[in-house]
Amino acid sequence: MKCRPGCAACCIAPSISSSIPGMPNGKPAGVRCIQLTENGMCKIFGTDERPEVCVNLKPSDEMCGQGADAAISFLNMLELATIP
Repeated sequence: MKCRPGCAACCIAPSISSSIPGMPNGKPAGVRCIQLTENGMCKIFGTDERPEVCVNLKPSDEMCGQGADAAISFLNMLELATIP
């Protein structure tokens, strides 16, 4: 499955604990990544600066659902499931 243009749920919903250029302490869940363009594209996609967690997150029918709202809901659920 390919990413839906402009969705960007995976760049907003999950927390990222590793450093991101412009966000040295990572990013909290629900915060838009500083590397995300206005049209929902990653400025560092395909570069060595992209965090490993981002590289390893692949779009899927289960995660992406029928659109950005479904994807954000799914990723929020995963985020809550990882909180001890």
